Amino acid sequence: MNSVHHAPLAQVDQHTLYRIMALRVAVFVHEQRIIDEIELDGADLLPTTELFWMADDDGEVTATLRVLVDDGVHIGRVATAASARGRGRAGQLITAALQAYPGAVEISAQAHLEAWYGRFGFVRAGENYLDAGIPHVRMILTPR
Repeated sequence: MNSVHHAPLAQVDQHTLYRIMALRVAVFVHEQRIIDEIELDGADLLPTTELFWMADDDGEVTATLRVLVDDGVHIGRVATAASARGRGRAGQLITAALQAYPGAVEISAQAHLEAWYGRFGFVRAGENYLDAGIPHVRMILTPR
């Protein structure tokens, strides 16, 4: 499978949605110790939110992100399963999201990933700040 899929939450089948949320909980709650209430913030339910994911042949979701559209386009909740890291899947998802949303895009990046997001054209837009106890930096990609 390993191709990129994306859809609004209402169009994601229940098994895939469960696997997306399970992956996010595994990465953000269990690995990074972010409390459930912050991870499960309700923004996935907004009609302008779109989920992106990749899955193995058995349907196991190996990478995911979400795009929120409100006063701008925001990429967030970028997560890759520990077993799938280093295979370029998060990069494929970022590329797909940027193709789907070709205008200006913002991301609240974990600060240690600033250079990684910079590879896609994102640039720092402010000082580091704490989000859920983890240093983050606001980054913006402007259309060329």
